[in-house]
Amino acid sequence: AEAMQHMLQEYRLQPQLQETRIKKLWEKLMGATIATYTGSISVRNHVLYVNILSAPLKNELLFGKEKIASIINQELGEQYIRDVVIR
Repeated sequence: AEAMQHMLQEYRLQPQLQETRIKKLWEKLMGATIATYTGSISVRNHVLYVNILSAPLKNELLFGKEKIASIINQELGEQYIRDVVIR
């Protein structure tokens, strides 16, 4: 495990790994309805960018950005996501 962590840091693969984990966890954490209306998900500089295809849902999620970050960070086991941008 320690060698794997060292390799991830050495080759700077940690951000891509975390983004992949978040994409796979999205439906589980947010539910099938939200996942259905999710266009794309990306992570850059510890900021989660989520494209939502429904205007009312987008508006609702804007109010829960901190909760979304908290849920994802809890599942990842670290404070990885610092902000959430809903587009």
